[in-house]
Amino acid sequence: MKPKVVIAYQSFGDLEVEKDVLSRIDADINHVGDLTSPAALEAVKQADAVMVTLQKVTGEIINSMQNCRVISRAGTGLDTIDIDTATAKGIWVAYVPDYSIDEVSAHAIALLMVQARGIVPLVQTTRAGKWDNMASGPVYRLKDQTLGVVGFGRIGQATAEKGRGLGLKVIVHDPYANQTVVDKLGVRVVDLETLARESDYISLHAPLIDSTKHIVNAQFLSWMKPTAYLINAARGPLIDEDALLQAVRAKQIAGAAMDVLAVEPIDPNSPLLREERILITPHAAWYSEEAKIDLRTRCAEEVVRVLSGEKPRSPVNEIK
Repeated sequence: MKPKVVIAYQSFGDLEVEKDVLSRIDADINHVGDLTSPAALEAVKQADAVMVTLQKVTGEIINSMQNCRVISRAGTGLDTIDIDTATAKGIWVAYVPDYSIDEVSAHAIALLMVQARGIVPLVQTTRAGKWDNMASGPVYRLKDQTLGVVGFGRIGQATAEKGRGLGLKVIVHDPYANQTVVDKLGVRVVDLETLARESDYISLHAPLIDSTKHIVNAQFLSWMKPTAYLINAARGPLIDEDALLQAVRAKQIAGAAMDVLAVEPIDPNSPLLREERILITPHAAWYSEEAKIDLRTRCAEEVVRVLSGEKPRSPVNEIK
């Protein structure tokens, strides 16, 4: 009997990449688009594998699965999947941690550069017919300023490396920082308060877990320099957005640039959108055509591995 694979994608259009990979096991593919409709939930019950992007895979959904051997997440964040319940049911959870390292780190540095050079006001005033090369206000030489990186995994390391290439001094905070990589990149590991106090730019690259939710809160923001900028291309809930809004309005910090938010898409009436010193991009940091292909291919390959009796390349849990 052909293995049944449910794909709950909404954003990638055709499934040619997935079909090509899954043809290796002659899979019967059911594209449901989401995990909310009765038809989708019924399909999941019978599936041997489920592939998701940002859909919530709750404990209730997992407990309804009768045959599933792997839930493969097309992405890096895992807070939408009940991993404990999956483990208890003997279901592998896999993800793709390495498909957009260059893209996300480049986006973070791009947001840093937009702030460092005052690009937005320069463009706005020029478009309005005013030729003013100082419309951005004071701009300071980037070289020898300090970039603080919170979270020193693959993307944090790539961001630090790019920052060093721009002449920035780099400090990092991560309890699990790899000392070999720290030494290789020439960065300094510090505690969270030191990073907040010393950095001119802070880029977040930590995973979202209990200990990192709202790691940027009112206390953290109070430590930051009034000239410092905050950048988030990791997970939205790392930042207490109410505290951030208050800090920016009070000029406690210079501004922020975020590609991820606590709730996406953002409410068009959100006060965050009305603050000129808060820049928001629509969760686009991961994207390039190459990254999109990598993501879809590697997600499907995890399904092939598990349904072929192998262990996933990037498992989140351990199944005995």
